[in-house]
Amino acid sequence: MREKRTVQCSIFDFFAAHDIGRELKAMSAWLDTHPEVLAWVEQDLRQGPLEESGRKGQTVESVLRCALLKQYRQLSYEELAFFLLDSVSFQAFARLPLEFVPKKAALQRNIARIKASTWERLNRCLLQQARQDKIEQGRLIRLDSTVTETPIHAPSDSSLLWDGVRVLVRLFEQAQALPGAPMLAYQDHRRRAKRRMRAIDHSRGEAKKAKLYRDLLKVTRQSLADLDQIEADLKASAVDPVLWAVWRCEVERYRPLIARVIDQTERRVLQGESVPAAEKIVSLFEPHTDIIVKARRDTRFGHKPNLTTGKSGLILDAVVEAGNPADSERFLAMLDRHIDHYGRPPRQAAADGGYASTDNVQQAKARGVQDVAFHKKRGLAVEDMARSPWVYRKLRHFRAGIEAGISCLKRAYGLARCTWKGLEHFKAYVWSAMLAHNLSMFARLKPA
Repeated sequence: MREKRTVQCSIFDFFAAHDIGRELKAMSAWLDTHPEVLAWVEQDLRQGPLEESGRKGQTVESVLRCALLKQYRQLSYEELAFFLLDSVSFQAFARLPLEFVPKKAALQRNIARIKASTWERLNRCLLQQARQDKIEQGRLIRLDSTVTETPIHAPSDSSLLWDGVRVLVRLFEQAQALPGAPMLAYQDHRRRAKRRMRAIDHSRGEAKKAKLYRDLLKVTRQSLADLDQIEADLKASAVDPVLWAVWRCEVERYRPLIARVIDQTERRVLQGESVPAAEKIVSLFEPHTDIIVKARRDTRFGHKPNLTTGKSGLILDAVVEAGNPADSERFLAMLDRHIDHYGRPPRQAAADGGYASTDNVQQAKARGVQDVAFHKKRGLAVEDMARSPWVYRKLRHFRAGIEAGISCLKRAYGLARCTWKGLEHFKAYVWSAMLAHNLSMFARLKPA
């Protein structure tokens, strides 16, 4: 990393005469008026070596701007590298040095270092500016939850066992490639495991599936036994200690997960037990993934963000929940967060029917909220929630707007499915999508 900021060149003053160009120009202007945000990003980037290419590397400012471009236009890193090379407006916004475009691998490693807490802090800074400009005062809020999926395939016990076998074989091959490693004895069961997995998917009848599962479990256990033997052989050999530690780190990451998959398969398939969702693992590669059932309609695999939006459409707050808590349990927690951030309660609040309860209404009014409306009454009287039926109807109609906001976040900003790996990167992805959405909305709402 050479500098925090990039010295402006004449090209930085040019944005295409197009709606996207005008939005990028307004977004760039906001970033220019808040140079203090670069110090927050720099703290994250300083925790590891910033990727450089040749004599020039990305500045802190260009890393942040490239990250916003990626989320704003929902680009892959390869597409981002291309547009930074091809588009004058993208070059102007990214503040890259002339005749320099970072590679996609450098972009990925630099952007991935920005933490979720930093993205959230940037969003708070933007909301503070929106409050000063009287775009969003936080006096009228609406709440709802959605599901953001993790980057995993549709899970099944057979596919998870197959994943376990191929991961173990990969560890065997890595162990054999270590300098100084002796000849290691292991069996490659990938072909057999894959055949059993496919046969389970296409077979009918519990008895036939159980027979195939027993064989798939057998080869998975054999592969785990081979791993134990290889670990003992390597420990007694003259393998480089650093490389040995790196390999064992991978072993300790996957071995307990594969053991859990074996256990849950035996309980569910062979013993006929109903395994609770909290005890299940649905991915070896994203083990933090939660099983989310939305109103008994369908099952999703990811995490549930709870969102608070305002009258302007800006996302005022978001929490990536652990597990699948009931919405009614999270209403007061989200309300308290809003009060902490704005220093006062909202005048009115509207939420989906899942948040409704008598206690939530009473507690919200005790905190100073004048009117509380839920999409479904769930036994609540209108007079208990709002001052009049007219106010209640207005709040119900207002609440419906958050559905459009969530749809926009999913379609235009990638909130439907996270493409970053790991729980911390998942949260960073969600918050970066929120900031890109809010920054573009702010650019449209701010008076010229």
